[in-house]
Amino acid sequence: MWGAATAGYQVEGNSINTDLWLMEHLPGSIFKETSGDASDHYHLYPKDISMLADLGFTTYRFSIEWSRIEPEEGAFSNAELEYYRHLLATSHEQGLTSLVTY
Repeated sequence: MWGAATAGYQVEGNSINTDLWLMEHLPGSIFKETSGDASDHYHLYPKDISMLADLGFTTYRFSIEWSRIEPEEGAFSNAELEYYRHLLATSHEQGLTSLVTY
């Protein structure tokens, strides 16, 4: 296996329902800057995954940002579940083995 890995919070951007997002925006925060759009993998994942395949990688390890799927306790987002389904399908279409973490 030869691959690359990402962490949802660090690359997707705008994970506004996480505790980290709140901490980033508190006065006197330990964070030097907010994550904002990050690298916008949320919208650019088809291109990003294609680049992984073009580089000869065979594996893509990514995390699911749970606060997207369950933005508030007991409320689940079908749109975000669909996003992760598309991400998985894109990885598969590019011939990559997906490894998913929470």
